[in-house]
Amino acid sequence: MSEKLLEGDGKAFLVLLLPISFLIIFLVATWRFLLALIVLGIGFQIWQQYQWQQWSQRVNPVFHRLIRENQGKITPMDLAIRGNFSGSAAKRYLDSKASEFGASFINSEEGGEVYYFITASILGNILDSSEPVKELPAQPVTKTARSLLAPPPPQSLEEEPEAELPPPAVHTEVKQNLAKQLVFGSLIQSELAKRLNVYSSTVYKRRNDPEFPEWSRSRDPDGIAWTFSETTKEFFPLEES
Repeated sequence: MSEKLLEGDGKAFLVLLLPISFLIIFLVATWRFLLALIVLGIGFQIWQQYQWQQWSQRVNPVFHRLIRENQGKITPMDLAIRGNFSGSAAKRYLDSKASEFGASFINSEEGGEVYYFITASILGNILDSSEPVKELPAQPVTKTARSLLAPPPPQSLEEEPEAELPPPAVHTEVKQNLAKQLVFGSLIQSELAKRLNVYSSTVYKRRNDPEFPEWSRSRDPDGIAWTFSETTKEFFPLEES
């Protein structure tokens, strides 16, 4: 019984020993060729990485321009069309930039993926839109009611000269403040909101409206119409009354 067990173990050992022997012989005979393949593979990976970095350096200006134009939002199709290369390369590039800058992803209504990069100017607009505007103090209302049937007060025939009338203090202050604010010829969103006595978010929503100049003229204390520049993200007066 024991001789049969020893014979079976010997056969099993030979079955395992033969493939191992062939593998050792193969490695000894071809190790130079295998080492050359490994070196070539590593060199090819390094060359591909270098080519990708060089290509990314050429795409960076296009990427930065699109980020400024689209307020931080960009899709692989936008980048592929502007740079004239494939969509897969554009997606790979945006994925690398998203991991580098910590961008967020937004699913569009059409089913595509939008990359959203937060820049300093976009963050400033968000902060401006959330900044509350101080309410002006309410004007005192007289409690004396005049009867509708009472005759109007008599008007004096002699009119006082206009030179004796002092200019209103509020108007002078608005003129001085406007002159100080328009040192650079424009106002930012929060400054214009305070001037129009509205919330900054209201100005942000209406700034691209075609009727924005007339709307701002109706709320401006001097009747000045304002227009919004997409290039500088600032507001400029159209005319002064």
